[in-house]
Amino acid sequence: MQQGRTSIAVPVVVATAAIAFYSAMDAVMKALTIAIGVYNAMLWRMLVATLIAGLVWLALRSPRPSRAGLRMHLIRGIMSSLMAILFFWGLARVPLAQGVALAFIAPLIALYLAALILGEKIERRAILGSLLGFAGVLVIMLAQAEADLGPEAFRGALSILGSAMFYAWNIVLMRQQALVAKPLEATVFTGLIIAACYLPFAPFWGALPPSDQYGPILLSALFGVAALTLLSWAYGRAEAQYLAPIEYTAFVWAALFGLVLFAEPVRPLTLIGAAMIVAGCYVAAKPKKAPLADAMIEV
Repeated sequence: MQQGRTSIAVPVVVATAAIAFYSAMDAVMKALTIAIGVYNAMLWRMLVATLIAGLVWLALRSPRPSRAGLRMHLIRGIMSSLMAILFFWGLARVPLAQGVALAFIAPLIALYLAALILGEKIERRAILGSLLGFAGVLVIMLAQAEADLGPEAFRGALSILGSAMFYAWNIVLMRQQALVAKPLEATVFTGLIIAACYLPFAPFWGALPPSDQYGPILLSALFGVAALTLLSWAYGRAEAQYLAPIEYTAFVWAALFGLVLFAEPVRPLTLIGAAMIVAGCYVAAKPKKAPLADAMIEV
């Protein structure tokens, strides 16, 4: 029984660390988007991130991707390029914690997409955990409704909701991609596809960033590479229904970064919602106890 618990616990811990890196990247990217625009922020981050991951991939003499792997990299890369532009455009217009909370609809959708596309059986506790987490999101939205957001923030919220629809599919794609490609390969080639999607627009929208933005661009790239690699590793070792609800822990980081970096206050209802989200993650990710016969064999 201990072996079964460990097999789920390790990917859960790794995925949680990946979400922390993603949240740090979101905070840096929000500042970058405000400073140089969403297109240039994404273009330069992806170019730097792909260069870093690519050099590591070459240094390790990694094998070439399979045909199935290339297909998954292409699909996920194209989808991620749209998802990221929508998300960071919206994130520059709403508080960080609210933006992340809006995106939390994605893991809930992903549970059912995983059942539809991957044939995963959704266990009752995974459904209950996701519903609890989603209820926490509603509480957070109630807290944010107290503030006067304005039309620009409303458009930002709609953009993030659109991104969340793509991200729900992205969660399922991560599971499919992880089954045919190693984590570093997924990071390198997904990044290449995303960068390739942005480059054709460089003559119209591209610009060299000012020197004071070099550090944030490098930092966002490093955070992104670490997050994507860790998350790919985790999804290669556990089903989406166990890992998808862990996305909710991003709110805790978003609230912290929003307060420290952007002076965005966190309301009491927001904290209550965050507690519900964390509880939902625990319920959904907690592995089922093995039957007595299985436990005896594993021991």
